[in-house]
Amino acid sequence: MSTTMHAPRGLEGVVATNSSICYIDGERGILAYGGIDIHELAENSTFEETCFLLWNGRLPSRSELEQLGKRLSAERKLNSAIIDLLHNAPDNALPMHVLRTAVSALSFYDPRETETSNENGNKGSQHEANQETAIRLTSQIAMIVAAYDRIRKGRHVIEPDPSLSHAANFLWMLTGTRPSATAERALDIALILHADHELNASTFAARVTAATLSDMYSAITSAIGALKGPLHGGANEAVFHILEEIDRVGADPVEHVKAMLAQKKKVPGFGHRVYHTEDPRATHLRQMSRDLGKSSGQTKWFDMSHRIEEFVKADKKLNANVDFYSASTYHTLGIDVDLFTPVFAVSRVSGWTAHVIEQLDDNRLIRPRAEYIGPAYPQHWIPIESR
Repeated sequence: MSTTMHAPRGLEGVVATNSSICYIDGERGILAYGGIDIHELAENSTFEETCFLLWNGRLPSRSELEQLGKRLSAERKLNSAIIDLLHNAPDNALPMHVLRTAVSALSFYDPRETETSNENGNKGSQHEANQETAIRLTSQIAMIVAAYDRIRKGRHVIEPDPSLSHAANFLWMLTGTRPSATAERALDIALILHADHELNASTFAARVTAATLSDMYSAITSAIGALKGPLHGGANEAVFHILEEIDRVGADPVEHVKAMLAQKKKVPGFGHRVYHTEDPRATHLRQMSRDLGKSSGQTKWFDMSHRIEEFVKADKKLNANVDFYSASTYHTLGIDVDLFTPVFAVSRVSGWTAHVIEQLDDNRLIRPRAEYIGPAYPQHWIPIESR
């Protein structure tokens, strides 16, 4: 028995909602936030300005941008109970496990948490509360990732520096070293590139949760849970594990990848469900990987990556995606491989919260249907002794 609906696997190509946040043209390799091409944003904007654009649908004035920077800086604080939670995490806890749990716990300490999704509340007040929570989450998720990494390594937690940008402060709290201008700008661009990508799995999870009128913390926890899955987040980790193995055994990068393909193994970091040409984010990450390698004297990671990219593109006609060069970029910035996906969340929280705000501003419960493919109706119950 079938209904009149036909569901493609993975809902590929299905339009599930209207949104003014992110525009993608997979055929032409276009990604834009609020109508502004990602190349323009990567070349001219900052992560703070991009956050404002995602949350408000327009670029800020100078005073609005300065005010947002101050508000993000002011929210660089974690309740002592959250720090205790990070200290008490089991030794085998992965950063994504800890981030998921800590973000959920943040809701206990937000005085406006109950205002973010009240069906009978004032819409203006709810929108304001959600914007405020978006700022708080964007600041505090970065702090959680940096603080937990230091705690698990037996190091003291670095106090945030209010004079630093979001990107620079994250690197400062993570490493305890003031980042170079090159490193700060590289991470800033990476945060811009990863900030939003329409209805990817984690963003859709956040909108579904928000649509039930749950709170924003629940929605972002849902998003992090979806991101934790290796088919969504984690591809750049897999890329770097391959680079590490090539470096460890002294293999030729192309021959190593040929051997993988001969064993029917997938080479991560290539191809995309949406883009049928080069992922526009990969264009900038390739350049960042190259520039960071030169400035740090660690060119081998870019060199290996570039040789692999050229081979896969020529042999398999596959383009590098956002994950491929983010692996070498993050490593050169001093970020451990199991932090790659949490750093994705440090950026994507801006897009997640933008979508939650948009969902709640004009909410309708998301309740799709499933195409039934089971036994034909009607079937009948049979007594157990006759089965």
